[in-house]
Formats: sequence, structure tokens, C-alpha cells
Amino acid sequence: DPKNTVFSAKRLIGRRTEESDVNKDMKHWAFGIVDRSCRSVIEVTHKDDKKQFLRNTPEEISAMILGKMKQTAEAYLGEKVTHGVVTVPAYFNDAQRQATKDAGSIAGLTIICIVNEPTAAVIACGLDKNSRGADESQIIVYDLDGGTFNISLLSVDDGVFEVLATAGDPHLGGEDFDDRIVDYMVKQYKKKIGTDVSKDYRALGKLKREVKKAKRTLSYQMSNKLAESLEGGNDFSGTPTRTKFEEINNKPVAQVLKDGRHRRRRPRWGLHSYLQGSISRQGLLQRQGTF
Repeated sequence: DPKNTVFSAKRLIGRRTEESDVNKDMKHWAFGIVDRSCRSVIEVTHKDDKKQFLRNTPEEISAMILGKMKQTAEAYLGEKVTHGVVTVPAYFNDAQRQATKDAGSIAGLTIICIVNEPTAAVIACGLDKNSRGADESQIIVYDLDGGTFNISLLSVDDGVFEVLATAGDPHLGGEDFDDRIVDYMVKQYKKKIGTDVSKDYRALGKLKREVKKAKRTLSYQMSNKLAESLEGGNDFSGTPTRTKFEEINNKPVAQVLKDGRHRRRRPRWGLHSYLQGSISRQGLLQRQGTF
């Protein structure tokens, strides 16, 4: 049910409806967005009743996720969880960070602090501990995940780290890679069948699901067979190759490398790089970038 399936709520949290980035994202979402005092509110149908709607702010959607994580942690620890640390993309502004804190409060958590995702990666991997007793050095973290691309440049000195610079692109992630492939497939389908499915959300949902599977497969195989019944009894089949995938996504990959190289100019100390995020497993990134 594409119109009642909510995703990428993080791209809405703390944002205003009239922002150009929000309007750009809305073109790829089947679920409804309504304006409430210049704030974006997600609208879905309640129990298939077109006269009843559930309207949730992005903070409330995020709170549902945090609430589920809270329950999982409590089940594992066997005790009540009341406090938490939440990570956010490095580019998040004050409004987005405050909205994230609000989501934690709705979920019943006291948010101790907000940490940039690339910084959290350094801590999680123990890179700060490895520097104890060593000379001061720099670590640059490339974080390319499902929805965003973040870069953080940190200095680490005897286990203490300082964030020197951050950069990011809120529209450069796995979802954007998928959308490029879907757009290509829609054109191929129209060319083959003669039907434009760009406004058929159910067909697009099926196609996007298959594209995600193909993307993962093409990380370790040269080709992948794709077959799906899209609409009107018409089947769409093809064999996307890694070469075609990389050709279609060359522009966002080039942007990743450009941003990364810009941040790597003239380091003052020894520089170490760390690449994280699911989409970072793509071979093109690893071959063209020096990580």
C-alpha cells in the first residue's frame, strides 16, 4: 500500500513545508503531506477508510522508531531505559536537532546529547582509543547511508577528539541511487510496453523493491535478472548490469568524491580515512575514491 507506507521521515524532521528540499522529496513520496502552520505533517488513511486520516508529525514518526528501540533495549537489559544518546546527520541544523530531541521525549526518553553520525562511528569503532599515547592525527569519516551523505574531519590526540569540520548532502544517499535506477527503468518500460507508470505508485513500489534487491546483488555480481508484473498484466523483465548501474549513478558518485577530496586538502597531521554506510559498499565508490 504505497500511499500508506511512510519512509524517509528524517528528511522532514525539523523542516518547513515551503523549503525547496522538502518539495523536491515530495515528488518521490506516495503518502500525503499536509501543511500545518508551515510545518510538514504526514497524512495516511486509517484502516482503508478514506474519510478518516492519521496525521503525524515527523517527530511522532521518529518517536515510534525510538520507542521500538527503547523496548528492544529494555527486553535485552531486563530493566527500564530512561535516557539515551541519539545520532543525527552532520549537516542537521539547530531546528532539526531540537526536533530530534522532541522525538525522544515523545518516546519517553531523556536525550542526554545529540551526536553527529560520523563522530559516533569513530567512537563505535574505537578509533579514538587507538590513538592513546600516539601523536595527534586526523580522521576523516565518510558516511554514505540510505538517505544522506556526511563527512566529518576530526583531530584525535591521546584519546580525545575534536570535530574540525563537517559537510553533508541531504539528498545524496541510497534512496537517490534507487530513484535514478527507477527513473531509468520507467523509461525502458514505456519504450517497451508504451505505458507511462511514473504516476502509478503501486507499480513504482514494485519496481523500487526489485531495484533495491538488484543494487545489493550488483555489489558482488556483474549482473542481476529482474522480472516483475507491474500493471495491466504486463511483465517487465531485464538484466541490469553493474556497468549500467555505475553509468546511471556516475553523477552522485562523482559528487561524493568531490566533497570528500575537498575536505581532505592540506591536512596538518597524519590523515586516516574511514568509510561507512550501506551504500558505501558499492564498488564504484571504493575503486574511484582513495579511502
